[in-house]
Amino acid sequence: MFWTNMRVYVLLLVVFLSHALFAQSQPAVAATIPEPPLVAKKPVLPAAKPLHRIIDQQIQQGHKDYQKLSSVRCSDSEFLRRVTLDLTGRIPSIEQTRAFLTEKRPEKRTILVDQLLGSPEYARHISQQLDVTLMERLRKKYIDVGAWEEFLRQSVAENKPLDQMVREILSADGSKKEDLAAARFYLARDGDVNELTRDISRIFLGADLTCAQCHDHPDVNDWKQDHYYGISAFLVRSFVFKDKKKKQTVFAEKAEGEVKFESVFEVRDKTSKGPETTLPVVFNGSKVPEPAFKKGEEYKVKPAKDVRPVPKYSRREQLGAAITSPENRRFARTMSNRLWAMVMGRGIVHPLDADHSENPPSHPELLDTLTDQMMAHQFDLKWYLRELVLSETYQRSSANDLFNSKDAEELDDSKFTHAILKPLTPEQFAWAVLEATGQAAVYRNSLKKKLTEESLRKKLVGYERQFVSLFGGLPGKPVEGFEATADQILYLSNNQAIQGILSARAGNTAGRVLKVPVEQPEKAAEELYLSVLNRHPDQAETKEIVSLLAGKTGKERSDLVSDLIWALVMSSEFRFNH
Repeated sequence: MFWTNMRVYVLLLVVFLSHALFAQSQPAVAATIPEPPLVAKKPVLPAAKPLHRIIDQQIQQGHKDYQKLSSVRCSDSEFLRRVTLDLTGRIPSIEQTRAFLTEKRPEKRTILVDQLLGSPEYARHISQQLDVTLMERLRKKYIDVGAWEEFLRQSVAENKPLDQMVREILSADGSKKEDLAAARFYLARDGDVNELTRDISRIFLGADLTCAQCHDHPDVNDWKQDHYYGISAFLVRSFVFKDKKKKQTVFAEKAEGEVKFESVFEVRDKTSKGPETTLPVVFNGSKVPEPAFKKGEEYKVKPAKDVRPVPKYSRREQLGAAITSPENRRFARTMSNRLWAMVMGRGIVHPLDADHSENPPSHPELLDTLTDQMMAHQFDLKWYLRELVLSETYQRSSANDLFNSKDAEELDDSKFTHAILKPLTPEQFAWAVLEATGQAAVYRNSLKKKLTEESLRKKLVGYERQFVSLFGGLPGKPVEGFEATADQILYLSNNQAIQGILSARAGNTAGRVLKVPVEQPEKAAEELYLSVLNRHPDQAETKEIVSLLAGKTGKERSDLVSDLIWALVMSSEFRFNH
């Protein structure tokens, strides 16, 4: 059926190339600025005015030519698609699109944001984002992945404070039913102390300390070997234990064991004074003291063959509290920056795990403010995301008249003068395709009174898993950009499941378009574009669709409509959040 009409092929090329060229026109990133304020400050209070207004003020103050360089406010259709993808992981339905574009209330964007934040899809999508951040698509090991995903989803749904969620994860050993799922963070990494030290520092502290394991970091003066081992000391006594009687795997712990380290450079130069050791400590914070026990009294349950030891004092249990302590601003700063990057397309510190004085933030005052307010609002995830997406900074258009001018080099992404193009995540891509083709609508209609977010997901999750397996990258190495591979292109072009949802059936996009009277091709064009790209077609696009549909009836018309849907779904405009 596909590519039987050369003009459809031409249309696809035009759509793809125009948006691909636009994507390439986005400027490169640059940065410069002061050492991160990582020591504790005095407790801060919520700001007197909304954070989204402070964001706009400080972004504009960050660059003297911001007003001259910045894009205009995005259109309603851009905002609707962007914020729905960012907060719920899918594009809006055609019903939502029509309703929002015809809504006249001036506060309709705020109303939309609150509706999305209150939806079950918000909890599902944000928990998936957290899952990828925390687990980097590691495969199942010991702990049921579904239980872990439900732990995250439920945590987001009840708006559990982000610091509390992290404490629960870092204190879990899997020995109790209530913390079994949360222990996946440790157990999926096989309890490897070095891997955990690396990932904890990267994910929660914005510092990739991998190269500080054998010596002070060779490229970052701020990061020392004792920073690496200060974190490692929380974990050095822990190990994976398989309880054969209970048929359970837990992250057990001994009562003794110390980290020992010395610089390989000092060993080589014969200047080493011998191995050092350290108590647990997070960067330059306070070392965590350890109670002393008489020899032989260190355990609640002493080590023995096939017996899980339980010490009276657990070093690992102190890790979550130390990481999220108000004295450690790195955690709040890193989480603020990660969430900012999630919706804005780039961190204020970028890369996200390179927060040090030689890679300063693009807007140091703003990152300080975000950190303060994250702490002042007790790590309220929903509040924080709401403030970000209500800012005018978030609502800038991705288009800018200066992209093709002599001033294009001034449009650095780090200035946030425009919305940065973000490739859809595999999950977003899957659900966007299901919404654009109308497959989601078909199942919504079939479920009727049984329709819930969970019941709909059960019907369609197979599609999501196919997209994740193909587009999700290697476990432990999440994809950050987008570059289509041959396998991906073949899947999207030839997979029977994909081809099946393009064909006309009652309630899906092709079916709705074919119901439009033949003598009203302009309405067919509108139905296509509102369904797939969530906007009205422009004059040239309408003219092209009208021309393609002219004289087509029966199967020829049906095949052509499916081809057109496929062409729009394959366009760069669809593949990116813009």
